[in-house]
Amino acid sequence: MLKIIIGIFLTFLFVGCGSKNPYLETVDKVDIQKYKGTWYEIARFEHFFEKGCKNVTATYELKDNGKIKVINKCTNIDDGEKKEAEGEAYALDETNSKLKVSFFKPFYGDYWIIDLDDAYNYALVGSPNREYLWILSRTKTISEEVKNSILNKLPNHKFDKSKFIWTIQE
Repeated sequence: MLKIIIGIFLTFLFVGCGSKNPYLETVDKVDIQKYKGTWYEIARFEHFFEKGCKNVTATYELKDNGKIKVINKCTNIDDGEKKEAEGEAYALDETNSKLKVSFFKPFYGDYWIIDLDDAYNYALVGSPNREYLWILSRTKTISEEVKNSILNKLPNHKFDKSKFIWTIQE
């Protein structure tokens, strides 16, 4: 009986550790000093915590403890109500390209930087389960050339570009 229980446990352990998603490659290195500051959301995959939002921004500040303060802001499209959420992030390794972010401790989500302009003008951020994806920019808009360049990279990362919601930035 003990062998059966151990066998079932090991089966669930290995099945649970498996992933249906292919590995998500991130950028080689992120300079947090260059990354900090305010980013405008250009597009996102829809999720409950930004539903009905326009004028979405994310601001990153370094904290004394080495973690990153995250401040997300948006305006409700229907009633103009402004929302703000403050969270915290930390890097998983020295590359700073894979972060864990929490707005509801102790729960953390994946924030992986998968594309980043050399001048830190735009970033593509997603999660390895392919449920979350954002295009961020230092400006409220991006050129069609930059937009198309980003969209052309999505199939390599196994994201479905048709799921994007294009954020209203006023």
